[in-house]
Amino acid sequence: MAKNSQFSLDEGEVLHIKPESSISQTGINDFPIVGIGASAGGLEALELFFENMPINTGMAFVVIQHLDPTHIGMMPELLQRMSKMKVSQAEDAVRVKPNTVYVIPPNKSLSLLNSKLHLFSPTQARGLRLPIDIFFKSLAKDRMQKSVGVILSGMGSDGPLGLKAIKESEGIAIVQDPATAKFDSMPRSVLEIVVPDLVAPVEEIPSKMIGLIKFLPPANREAVFLTKSKNNLDKVIILLREQTGHDFSMYKESTLMRRVERRKGLHQIDEIQNYVRFLQENSSEIELLFKELLIGVTSFFRDPAVWIKLKEEIIPNILREMPSGYILRAWVPACSTGEEAYSLTIVFEEALSKIERTKRIKVQIFATDLDVLSIEKARKGFFYSSISKDVSQERINKFFVQEKDGYRVNASIREMIVFAPHNVIKDPPFTKLDIITCRNMLIYMEPELQNKLITLFNYSLNQGGIMMLGTAETIASTIKGFEAIDSKLKFYKRIARSAYPKFANFPSSFSHPKRITIDTMNETKVVENIQNLTYQIVLQRFSPASILVNSKGDIIYITGRTGKYLEPVAGKANWNVHAMAREGLRHELPVAFRKALQNFDPVFIENVKISENGIYHFINVTVQRIESPDVIKGIILIVFTDIQPVSENILSSLKSRKQTAGIKQRELEAALVRSNKDLNSVREEMQTSQEELKSTNEELQSTNEELQSTNEELTTSKEELQSLNEELQTVNTELQSKLIDFEQANNDMKNLLNSTEIATLFLDKELNIRRFTDPVTKISKLRVTDTGRPFTDLVCDLIYPEMANNALKVIKTLVPIQKEIASHNDRFYDVRIMPYRTLDDRIDGLVITFTDITAAKQAEELLKLENQYRRLFESAKDGILILNFDTGKIIDVNPFLVGMLGYSYEQFIEKSIWEIGSLKDIVANKDNFLELQKKEFVRYENLPLETAKGRNIHVEFVSNVYLVNTKKVI
Repeated sequence: MAKNSQFSLDEGEVLHIKPESSISQTGINDFPIVGIGASAGGLEALELFFENMPINTGMAFVVIQHLDPTHIGMMPELLQRMSKMKVSQAEDAVRVKPNTVYVIPPNKSLSLLNSKLHLFSPTQARGLRLPIDIFFKSLAKDRMQKSVGVILSGMGSDGPLGLKAIKESEGIAIVQDPATAKFDSMPRSVLEIVVPDLVAPVEEIPSKMIGLIKFLPPANREAVFLTKSKNNLDKVIILLREQTGHDFSMYKESTLMRRVERRKGLHQIDEIQNYVRFLQENSSEIELLFKELLIGVTSFFRDPAVWIKLKEEIIPNILREMPSGYILRAWVPACSTGEEAYSLTIVFEEALSKIERTKRIKVQIFATDLDVLSIEKARKGFFYSSISKDVSQERINKFFVQEKDGYRVNASIREMIVFAPHNVIKDPPFTKLDIITCRNMLIYMEPELQNKLITLFNYSLNQGGIMMLGTAETIASTIKGFEAIDSKLKFYKRIARSAYPKFANFPSSFSHPKRITIDTMNETKVVENIQNLTYQIVLQRFSPASILVNSKGDIIYITGRTGKYLEPVAGKANWNVHAMAREGLRHELPVAFRKALQNFDPVFIENVKISENGIYHFINVTVQRIESPDVIKGIILIVFTDIQPVSENILSSLKSRKQTAGIKQRELEAALVRSNKDLNSVREEMQTSQEELKSTNEELQSTNEELQSTNEELTTSKEELQSLNEELQTVNTELQSKLIDFEQANNDMKNLLNSTEIATLFLDKELNIRRFTDPVTKISKLRVTDTGRPFTDLVCDLIYPEMANNALKVIKTLVPIQKEIASHNDRFYDVRIMPYRTLDDRIDGLVITFTDITAAKQAEELLKLENQYRRLFESAKDGILILNFDTGKIIDVNPFLVGMLGYSYEQFIEKSIWEIGSLKDIVANKDNFLELQKKEFVRYENLPLETAKGRNIHVEFVSNVYLVNTKKVI
């Protein structure tokens, strides 16, 4: 069963693409490459994608975005902020490496070959470009099952054909949920063409994509699957047949296996038997698997060499041998969404334009497919603008009509094709054909079924008919009846009827009738539905002639012989009942027809006299609008019933008895004549009005042609504007991101400058204020509104009158000027005037910095004063001793006292005064030191001291308390 746990990849964990191994060891290129297509609004989606993508996935990523060809892209730098993987701009011939992101350069298209990226210059300067389709197609061919395509937000219709190619190569197709896309045009255009493997918001795509790749089967599991899971594969075929009615038992098992394995991987189901159970419980999954099996590999003019051969040689040879008025019949089985059928029609139309119009050859093409949804798309005949890569501009102008977001085939081409659902395996084939194009359908079938279909095509073709096969298909040597015209391009000509074997479960119209023997004739046959056979006999032999027409009178179906009542008109074929009605019926039918359209009641016309080759007949006509069944509701049924005219003898014998009735009949006939005259008059007026309307219509048609020409020019301009708009959207997004970065850098710079507390003033060349930091306001009265004013107009506290002249001098000489300037409030500043240089080394103004050096200046003055006192201290002729006020330790002693007492400098320093022998008598202990602390001034005269050498001297002792650097000393 499907696992419910969400797959995730932790930081540092490496994605294992194959069980118990990382990137395959079979080759260095065996890793998935993810192509990511985005357009306008795609930057935000790309950032979310890579923000949620782990670094060690083993995958490579190539970003394809619509870029302005004249703008230098910043996408690599922007994405590098969101991803730890290396992000770089793609270069020509660079080999793709895993865990790396490559971004398409501006004004380039990108393709992949042998794991190398190749850059191409676009052929158009502007207008419609499809770089996503181009890269995705090359990715599908180069990487096959290892290709992954992701479509994110964007405008236009670029991407569907490329993603379809990836899907056809059994790669993975992923689309951002349109509801979450800033611009949903690209995701929605993909969903209309491709059934993706994953549709999710962009932030969920990375984890789901990793889980999907992890569960997809490796290439070498095919043999194991076919040997061990054949029984479960048969069960899958049974479930498909029960729900869809289509039998895939004769399709190649390897193809079925790959599709089933893909669906298993999408649901993260490990075993095939669990997937069978999942199919039983989810009927919608059966439909999705059915669509997966019917992936259409098609495009306009696929394999150009085939269509050139068909146009220049095959079709001209066919048309040359056809008689005038011939209707050429062609069949395109497995037409998918109609590209090949329309391609064939265009080639026929081009070939018909080169032959003589007098031959009046017409073409009728039958295009069929098993998928009803594909047939519906083909019938609409609408294709996105991306077909311009496969269809030349000349053909688009001639055979298509421009519409919003794409092109629609014109009416003349559409009318040549009949699209219909058809199962080529079990439904009766089309016959009497001149050409069959069955390309790339047989490769999905077993050889037995291939041979049966080739034999079926032989039966369907006329003698000399042409059969086209795909370049990978061929005819088995056991099948006779075809001659190879071009074995390389797969053109074959029917030269003889094949020997038909008996087919079981094959179109009944193809089987040979059995030889009837006497025994079989005597056997009683059991008819399964005798009621239907009875209805058929009654309808063929006893029912009146009738026709089914639509509300406009166009004939849809004919029952019985209607030649007596209807006849073709001369000129262009017209199957309208009003135009084909014979004389007599032509005047009566329109009135009854209009009445029948008003409700579902029958309308009767009696005794209508019609003429057939000069012979008159009387008929009754019934016209009724059908109410049920719903399939043909609203269709008009017209029934013709012959009546026998009354003979002259019978009229004379009945005259006496019905004289009164005869008078009444003549009155009615006279009234009928008058009504016919009035009706004819109305018809004449209507005909006149129609002629006037035709004239007006011709004028309108001429005006319409002019408007159409103008519309084509406007459409071209619209395409160019749309492309330019996408490019501008991308540039705008990048500039917005850059603006955010600049704003952040500006804030950082402002905070940095303010945090230095250095007053900085930025001036332009005219000395006008450009910007300033907050500390400048302490020097000059500046406000935000002063930006742009000359700084010389402002009042400044600095005593620097020549500052303006110095500023002009720096601009002229480019030599910085630095000065110490005092202010009026007794502060000092170091003023530096420097030239302002841009990144490209261009002078664009001045930078003036004001560094407050007041504290340094004061420290310098104190230092000078201290030096003066030090010189006095050291040169004094009195002994000086400096003590710590609190501890009594000696801080300093001058040289005179050292020499006088005979102690060394070291013996004094960091000792208490009472520890010096000769001074003990003055301060015997610490307690006596308190007296010196309490008294600011102490004096002892003729105090006896003993030097270190024992000599007795008498000194005067004076003690004072001083304040030095906020600290007291003695």
